[in-house]
Amino acid sequence: MSKPYLHIAHFTNTYLPVMSGVVRSIYNFRRAQEALGHKVFIFGQETRGYQDTEPFVFRYPALNIPVRNYPATIPVSPFIDWVLPILKLDVIHAHHPAPMGSVAADKAEKLGVPLVFTHHTRYQEYVHYLGLPEDLVKDIIERLLADYMKKCHHIIAPSPSIKAMIEETYGIREGVTVVPTGIDLVPYRRADGRALRRRRGWADEEKVIISVGRLAPEKNFVTLVEAAARVIHRHAHVRLALVGDGPDRGHLERLCRRLGIEERVDFVGQVPFDEVPVYLKAADIFSFASLTETQGLVTLEAMAAELPVVAVDATGTRDIVEHDRNGLLTANEPDALADGIERVLTDPLLTARLRRGAENTVNAFEIGNVTRRLIDVYYQAIEAKKAGRYIQTDERKPIYQVAWERLFSSS
Repeated sequence: MSKPYLHIAHFTNTYLPVMSGVVRSIYNFRRAQEALGHKVFIFGQETRGYQDTEPFVFRYPALNIPVRNYPATIPVSPFIDWVLPILKLDVIHAHHPAPMGSVAADKAEKLGVPLVFTHHTRYQEYVHYLGLPEDLVKDIIERLLADYMKKCHHIIAPSPSIKAMIEETYGIREGVTVVPTGIDLVPYRRADGRALRRRRGWADEEKVIISVGRLAPEKNFVTLVEAAARVIHRHAHVRLALVGDGPDRGHLERLCRRLGIEERVDFVGQVPFDEVPVYLKAADIFSFASLTETQGLVTLEAMAAELPVVAVDATGTRDIVEHDRNGLLTANEPDALADGIERVLTDPLLTARLRRGAENTVNAFEIGNVTRRLIDVYYQAIEAKKAGRYIQTDERKPIYQVAWERLFSSS
């Protein structure tokens, strides 16, 4: 007997036009859920001048944070409060713990529907933005996450390493499921990068190293640029293309000038989601140095575009890349990353082997199959709600011994 179609609400601090792994995940799942017949509603931030092309996207007011050029959602909207009961929701899926996650928890409780939370991000890796004592802030973030997850009926981890971290840090033993973000393979198989290469002036004989992501410190683009400089100085036919934007762009541009490679580096900027497959197809090698990934979604997208991958060995990325089978993993330092890139540049047999391995990998992440797993999680959450079961943490864990007053006594 088939299960009924669901009415699903996704609550997120950011949605289009912001470009991030979380937004890509929501966008991909939303389309796949609708293809399966479910009704899907998005609740995100208002963006001045942006017009939605998708139906049922509801926007809360937001302020832009100038330093990071990032929206801060203000989750207050009488209209949304009025419309939510009309939608007859079956499940609310939160993608951030706060502020939108807090609103999602409140609405789920009032509407009597289950709350599912995806632990997308290693939030502890972003404490340097706050300018406060990092060890203390990490403790507080973990405590706040523990308190939030106890309001949920199921937790989703995008990768096995995140699931292991959740279980170890919070002592959660039940109600955590690995559901990676899936990939719609069709746009990557249809994409043709030849016209884009001509438009950007990339010669046929040039080898283009490409990377995609927010240009921010946690993405470790400095290591990638320094590695690319070593390769470019040894191979005149190589260039680097960076797709994305962010607060580190000016610093990276100055670094390229200092390294003498500014003419061989393209700062593409942010591009629409549907153009990413074309950019990847136009390149020859994908390289990535981020240390803070939860799944390595953009690495999967590169594999879907049949690119050989050379990446720093880090959490999230190593959940996807198997060294010497579907990509190369290197130490987190420019010489090692450069050596990996050169191996691919100079060894056609290695390149062919990595491409074959990548194809086998991405087939396991096909969006339709992964989305069915996510829908199964929703049904588990519905049953947990009916039974009155919430996520249980272990209060003997160190996070429950956080001395909150230290935050205010630290100098």
